[in-house]
Amino acid sequence: MDEVRQIVMAAPVKSSSLDPVPTFLLRESIDVILPFLTVMVNASLRDDGCLPTSQKMAVVTPLLKKASLEPQDLKNYKQLMDYLETNGLLPSLQSAYRRHHSTE
Repeated sequence: MDEVRQIVMAAPVKSSSLDPVPTFLLRESIDVILPFLTVMVNASLRDDGCLPTSQKMAVVTPLLKKASLEPQDLKNYKQLMDYLETNGLLPSLQSAYRRHHSTE
């Protein structure tokens, strides 16, 4: 449990939109939460371990290939878009920023 405590205490003081619990609150309540965090971390590290679907989500912020490129131009994210489409990782009802998915 000491390793998990060290990780939490060393974490940056910022929150993810998927986990809006402020880091300072997590740090202040670490003694209460630590046993649950330890079980979750250990479960994710086991070969047969699994986590709830809610814990398998992430916020991905794509980066431009070059800072000088236009962020509105999809070709600057083409590699990412091809990967997401090929692997079925885009929501089926998402129409924004997708070829052949016009809402007109």
